[in-house]
Amino acid sequence: MIISVASGKGGTGKTTIAVNLALSLRNVQLLDCDVEEPNAHIFLKPEIKETFSAFIPIPEVDSEKCNTCGKCREVCAYHAIAVIPSNGETKGSVLVFPHLCHGCGACSLLCPQKAIKEVHKEIGIVEIGTAKGIQFVHGKLNVGEVMSPPLIRQVEDRIDPTKTVIIDAPPGTSCPVIAAVKKSDYCILVTEPTPFGLNDLVLAVEVLRKIRIPFGVVINRSDIGDDKVDKYCQGNKIPILLRIPFDKGIALLYSRGIPLVQEKVEYKDKFRKLFDCINKLSVLKAK
Repeated sequence: MIISVASGKGGTGKTTIAVNLALSLRNVQLLDCDVEEPNAHIFLKPEIKETFSAFIPIPEVDSEKCNTCGKCREVCAYHAIAVIPSNGETKGSVLVFPHLCHGCGACSLLCPQKAIKEVHKEIGIVEIGTAKGIQFVHGKLNVGEVMSPPLIRQVEDRIDPTKTVIIDAPPGTSCPVIAAVKKSDYCILVTEPTPFGLNDLVLAVEVLRKIRIPFGVVINRSDIGDDKVDKYCQGNKIPILLRIPFDKGIALLYSRGIPLVQEKVEYKDKFRKLFDCINKLSVLKAK
């Protein structure tokens, strides 16, 4: 089973849930797909055994073959190519904007003159290791890169189907989140009982319903704020999987990079029950 952990906003405790759920189960793989700011390793302290570069293919134009017909510009959905046609006196040219390129390959495939080839551009790294019996994988996007989905996909290429896979997704509801959660069988949405928490939970719920991934909610710092998140979940028949109260002790552990279940062992049972609940909900959904 692949379980993703997501949130409509940052700071709700998404990584806390992902890490402690992984530490509470057996035969687990944890993927940190928040590649712009990965932090699961701070708590797991994995021994990294393999590191490799992640690339995206971008077009390189052979100016000798190119006749500036403009076909590459027409097929590029992301406006990563601009064509300056010849005017009789000067030869035209093709401009490629690498930061806009998604590496789809359409331009090189459909160029009538076969003037475009793809070259690799490094966008980050993927690191693989182990920690506390958990197989660990995360990605780190290079500074200045603007597109994380290609790196997220390369992290998810390392999914081991023989294990229970926990994916720590990026915050928000944009393309990186969809890239991270779309392979999951179930998604845990982490929120907090505040107006901001509710607003962003509603957005995340809409996304998951659109891509048809079953989900439930964990309410962190559950005894602060108001009851509007509870009412929203009840009104929309969204299961509340776990409540974690506001606790200074938990905050202190977090600040020291210590997993919750390591010091407060009673939470291991709570996370195992959460996993059992997800299993039951998945079986009911399948029927």
